[in-house]
Amino acid sequence: MTDLLAELLHSVEGFLLAGFALLLRIGGLVSLAPGFGETSLPARIKTVVALGLTLILLPAAAPDLEPLAGRTGPPFWIATEIATGLFLGLGLRVFVFALQIAGTIAAQATSLSQLLGGMGGEPQPAIGNLLLIAGIAVLMSFDYHLHLVEFLLGSYRVIPAGGLPAADDLRQWGLTGIAHAFSLAFVLAAPFVVTGLIYNVALGAINRAMPQLMVAFVGAPALTAGGLILLAIAAPGAIVIWREAVLSFLSDPFGAPR
Repeated sequence: MTDLLAELLHSVEGFLLAGFALLLRIGGLVSLAPGFGETSLPARIKTVVALGLTLILLPAAAPDLEPLAGRTGPPFWIATEIATGLFLGLGLRVFVFALQIAGTIAAQATSLSQLLGGMGGEPQPAIGNLLLIAGIAVLMSFDYHLHLVEFLLGSYRVIPAGGLPAADDLRQWGLTGIAHAFSLAFVLAAPFVVTGLIYNVALGAINRAMPQLMVAFVGAPALTAGGLILLAIAAPGAIVIWREAVLSFLSDPFGAPR
């Protein structure tokens, strides 16, 4: 009986160790991933999501976590697993930043930067909040959680359990991701920037042709109305472009951004 209990305890110990290691990486990823890592989401829900994903993925990730069981000495792998999860989550978080930057650019170009701002945890223009909520809703409707699971399991092939990527590779990957986020933000906000430029040039020409006309009183309402109409037309296409960029990143996170 004693030998049986000792064997059972040993097998349970390995199971708990693997689950703990997996939870560390999943927790860091969930805390920053779009949808799951929003500041408006209660911490209890994030914890339940992380624990649920750990229980579901543990059988599939167990072979990748076996090297941790044979390690001796201080468990430095705890810090590396947390850092890896945060590192992966930040790679996804830059796409949220792209939507927020695009919303800020669009709001400034259409004079809507102060309308209904500050709806989220951080002050953001209404367009940024609208794009963010719509983007996450559309992303969730396209099996985002399944892509996230594949992304997490695939990360063990690139970053083994208890290991960290080379510092130069990490720096290059981070710079590429940030540059891609700014590029994506400008692409999403391009219709508003171009329209705002054309509008202001036309307004300047009208002001030179008729100096006695108070173009500001006529132009400001027209710019706001035009911005809202353009938002209704351009927002669906912008969300589709953003969704495809996120799914493309999840399918090939360490490749060149598309």
